[in-house]
Amino acid sequence: MAVGRFRKVQRAAGSFIKTNRFDHGEATLLPEAYKKFWREWKVMKPAAVHYIPEEGRWKRNIVTGEVLPIQNVPIPIKYPKEADWGLWGGEGVIKGFQKRHEYNRRVPHFWIPSLKRSVVRSEVLDVYLSIIVTERTIKLIHDNYGFDHYLLKTPACDLRSVLALKLKRKILLALFDKCPAYKDTPDQQTTIYEEYKNYLSAYTPEEIEWYGLTWGQAIQKIHWQQQVVNAPKPLKQKYRSQLIEQLKIHGIAEAQDGSPEQMPGHSWISKMNPFGKKHET
Repeated sequence: MAVGRFRKVQRAAGSFIKTNRFDHGEATLLPEAYKKFWREWKVMKPAAVHYIPEEGRWKRNIVTGEVLPIQNVPIPIKYPKEADWGLWGGEGVIKGFQKRHEYNRRVPHFWIPSLKRSVVRSEVLDVYLSIIVTERTIKLIHDNYGFDHYLLKTPACDLRSVLALKLKRKILLALFDKCPAYKDTPDQQTTIYEEYKNYLSAYTPEEIEWYGLTWGQAIQKIHWQQQVVNAPKPLKQKYRSQLIEQLKIHGIAEAQDGSPEQMPGHSWISKMNPFGKKHET
């Protein structure tokens, strides 16, 4: 089994313990904010798109009167890589069989959603975007009274595409900064912010920072953070700090202002420098 990609089963103390991708390598350093987004994106059950789920647990056959259990089995859907750079509204490619004639054998068939390029506008970002969408995406945008409302109301498992999550993250960051796209028009900035600010209540600043990142981007981000934290510091900074602390202990007046660079030119340190500028007394 590939580490970090598939679930591993480890045997410990006579029992089996299931682990996931967050239990190995640098993934153990990922914050809870990203784990929350990952559950919303990959674990949460998406809304039914290609079938109509039935309510209840049992149903009766109208013809025979037989009572049968209700089984809402999702249709297997394929999501090609092109789906990540468009807004398909949860639709995907369905693989199945089709019987095109009564006396012919069935043949494999793919049902592909109808795609077209359309222009949408983000009010929060104040930009127009040319994106590949489906008819269902346009309907969802109209039903939610705008592109921004559609992205902010829809969970990640239903948006699914990387582009949609990236745009949603940018919108959340812009809202957190109070719509900087309208900084030249304060009245309009206030109007837009008041309309969308209620969506911020569902997120903390850390959750917004990690929202919408793919697995590779999250690992790269945590790797960069670790490099910054563990970066070696120059020894001159260490020795400079030690020198200042020793001078403060011995009551040297010049050390009370901070680093040696901030000390005046007539200090005793400048007198010890043979190449420094000589001051007349």
